[in-house]
Amino acid sequence: MAVLTFELPDGTTRDVDVVHLLNAGYAGRSQDDVAAHVAELAELGVPAPAVTPALYPVSPYLAQQTGRVAAQHPRTSGEAEWALVVAADGELLLTAACDHTDRALEAHGVAWSKNAGPDVLARRAWRLADVESRVDELTLCAWVTHEGTETEIQHGTLAELLTPGYWADVLRSRGCLTPGTVLISGTIPMTEGVDQFADGWRVELGDPATGDVIRLAYDVVPMPEPIG
Repeated sequence: MAVLTFELPDGTTRDVDVVHLLNAGYAGRSQDDVAAHVAELAELGVPAPAVTPALYPVSPYLAQQTGRVAAQHPRTSGEAEWALVVAADGELLLTAACDHTDRALEAHGVAWSKNAGPDVLARRAWRLADVESRVDELTLCAWVTHEGTETEIQHGTLAELLTPGYWADVLRSRGCLTPGTVLISGTIPMTEGVDQFADGWRVELGDPATGDVIRLAYDVVPMPEPIG
């Protein structure tokens, strides 16, 4: 399984051996907006979920702290998200994440597409208890890089998404709020007209109250052409 290491603001670290990796989907706070998004995706051939919000199990080894993501074709892209991480002692951590998804495969099944690329996580985290009282104020932003030029593609706050507390309750009800569980939040809207199929992604989770920012970034590297 994947072992992740997170540095906390006090300088201590937490090693997390990932046992369960779960990706939330259609997880906007406004389910009316979610319904509109489902309809938009249906026009692109992406099958609608049976229920919203959705929750997709992902292979634990796909939780990675990396600066490089290998892509099997040009139609893969990231999504700015937060991640809820259950540490070995049961402490809940919050960090930045980017769910790198196979958009071509998504048309055949969202769950399949989530298992075709990694969930990239930052190397720093906050204790959820330290920020939970102001979680809606936390900012979530993403930038894409094309031929060396960076463009913002996502900008919002955690108020747009279902809360870490909501998902902690869901995990608890499923018996999964246990050490080694990592849940990725689902994402906020992308800016219309910005090409998501990029050479690189950068995500920031910010706390305006303290000025602290958790960052991750990675390059998207094409795989070699197959033989046969």
